[in-house]
Amino acid sequence: MSEQGWREFLSADGVDDWVIVHGGPTAVFRVGSLQEAARLAAAVAEVPGLEPRTLLTATSDRLTVKLTREMWGTEARHIEVAQAISAIAREHGATADTSAVQEVQLAVAAKPDAIELGFWRAVLGYAPMHEDNCIDPLGQGSTVWMQDLDPNKPLRHAMHVDVSVARDHAEERMQAAVAAGGTVVDDSGAPGSWILADRSGNKVCIAAWPDGARPAPDPTE
Repeated sequence: MSEQGWREFLSADGVDDWVIVHGGPTAVFRVGSLQEAARLAAAVAEVPGLEPRTLLTATSDRLTVKLTREMWGTEARHIEVAQAISAIAREHGATADTSAVQEVQLAVAAKPDAIELGFWRAVLGYAPMHEDNCIDPLGQGSTVWMQDLDPNKPLRHAMHVDVSVARDHAEERMQAAVAAGGTVVDDSGAPGSWILADRSGNKVCIAAWPDGARPAPDPTE
């Protein structure tokens, strides 16, 4: 796995419709009806270069396109695929909405000797993706990620939700959550991420990752 693919995608021209979230390059195209979404999906499905994990989700007002289901699977070739899909969307009168792009991920943290990813795969009916996570084969549910818990913490287990959104909308999402009663627990990663909690202490991380990641340092400087 490498950062090169998603960094090249983010710096490319002609991909303004797209956001790279936890689930890789994603775009939401607004349409007027389910029938329009279905026709657009059929046209997108004919684009050369789509891979088995490409996910098209048609609803009554949008078509969501995920190219890879994971950011680490992003490659330079996906740039041309994304550009082609955007061109087709324009031909169909669809409008891109980056504010609607998101990826919700359930992060289950445990001490290394207590990680039970097999249990979560079995109970949810999820498919393996990497050794530390799994995905919904229907593309409807969130990814589940097993995270090592800090060995210095007394807890044996913990759980939180990651919400990956576009960098241009991360702060707006955070402010909406605070207005709805949430509290900012940690803003040391802002504007790339914020950790929030509800009144009961349940934690959520709003992250513009990797869309809002800082550029890699230039080794020539």
